[in-house]
Amino acid sequence: MSPIALPIGVNLTSIGVTAGWWLDSARRLEKAGFSAVWSWDHFISRGRRTDPVLECWTTLAATAAVTKRIRLGSLVTNVMNRHASVLARMAATVADLSDGRLDVGIGIGGHPAEHEALGIPFPRVPERIARLEETVEVLRALWSGGPVDFSGPTVRLTEAHAFPIALGPPRIIVGGQTPGGARLAARTGDGWNVPAEHFAALLPVYLEALGTAERQRSEMTILVSLQSPGGWPAEEGALEDLAAEAERWAQSGADELVLDWVRPRELSAVLDAADRAALS
Repeated sequence: MSPIALPIGVNLTSIGVTAGWWLDSARRLEKAGFSAVWSWDHFISRGRRTDPVLECWTTLAATAAVTKRIRLGSLVTNVMNRHASVLARMAATVADLSDGRLDVGIGIGGHPAEHEALGIPFPRVPERIARLEETVEVLRALWSGGPVDFSGPTVRLTEAHAFPIALGPPRIIVGGQTPGGARLAARTGDGWNVPAEHFAALLPVYLEALGTAERQRSEMTILVSLQSPGGWPAEEGALEDLAAEAERWAQSGADELVLDWVRPRELSAVLDAADRAALS
C-alpha cells in the first residue's frame, strides 16, 4: 500500500471527559498511526458553564509522559490565557518531557464569556493581534536559553535565562479563519491552521502575505482542520477512506490534516478508519 499523502492528527475533545479518557485515547491514537494529538485551550465550555473542561497544557504534559512517538500540540492556545514568558517556560518543559514532539498552536482567542467569568482581560482584536505577535517573539527568544533582554508593550525581560532549552524548537502554528488571521499567520508563525471550509478562499490571501513578508512557502506548514458538525460517524466521507482524503488535501495545497473535535462516542470510528488506511 502506498504511503499516506500527508500526516493526519486528531484534536480530542476536552469537554465533559476525564483525564484518564484523554490519555488513554492519545495512546490509542498513537498505536493506530496518527501523527499528532491536539488539545483545545479554553477553561470553560462554550455550552454550559458547568461542563468540566480539561486544561490544555497540563493535559499535554501528562500525555508526553505516556506516549513515545505521536506529536503533541495546542489547537490553539488562547494568547490571553497566559503571560508570554510563562507560556514559553511551560512549552519548553513539555517539549523536554516529550523529547521534542511539541507543536505550539496559538491564536487571539474568541470566547469572551470565558474571560468575563474568570476575570481574564479580553481586549479588542487589534490589541490581541499585537499581543500574539509579541508573544511569538518572546517564545522564540526564551527558547534560545538566553540571556534575553526584551521590552514590549506587555512583556519586559531582563537578562532572562530559560532552561531547559526547548528541543526543536517547537513549531508555532497560528490559527486564523479570516483574511486578517491568514495574514497574521503568514507574517508571524511557522505555519497556519485553518478550518477546511475556509481553506480555498484564504489560501491565496495566505500565500500573498507570505510573499509580502518575504517568507518561503516551503518553510511553512499548513494544517487543515476537518470539522464534522454532526460528529464523526463511521460513514463520514473523510473516515471512509482517510488515504483518499489525505491525497485530496495534499493536491489542494495542505501539508497536514486534523480530524477536529473527536468525542468518546466517535473515537472507535476514527480508529477503524486508521486501520482501513493502514496508518500504522
